[in-house]
Amino acid sequence: MENKRLYPISGELFNRKVLPVIEGDYIWKRRPPKVSQYKVFSAILYILRTGCPRRDLPAEYGYGQVIYDRFNRGSGRGLWVKILANLQEDGIVFNEVIIDRTTMKVQRHGGGQKGGGRQKGTAARGYARSFMR
Repeated sequence: MENKRLYPISGELFNRKVLPVIEGDYIWKRRPPKVSQYKVFSAILYILRTGCPRRDLPAEYGYGQVIYDRFNRGSGRGLWVKILANLQEDGIVFNEVIIDRTTMKVQRHGGGQKGGGRQKGTAARGYARSFMR
């Protein structure tokens, strides 16, 4: 029995829905891959779910650089969008939402700049100096 935490989708579903999309997208010019597509796909899902860096992946997935290289190549080709669309055609729903803090709007004073909301060299400050003389 496979660990559901490490392998969130079954091997049968992967072979039926995901593997044809991956094989249709890649052109293997060299020797066949040492790490199976199923392990790479599960490792990518694990990273996306937990947010851990690739060096902290469980040893069961294999070397983290291999996972990164395949994810990066697939991202450049739009492979992961095709896989997501293919899985959603069968009614598979993803329950997790990932929000990246670089895309969230924050007010000017919430940016964490040095000095906070102090105003430097404003007209009001100049008026106050001339009034005090």
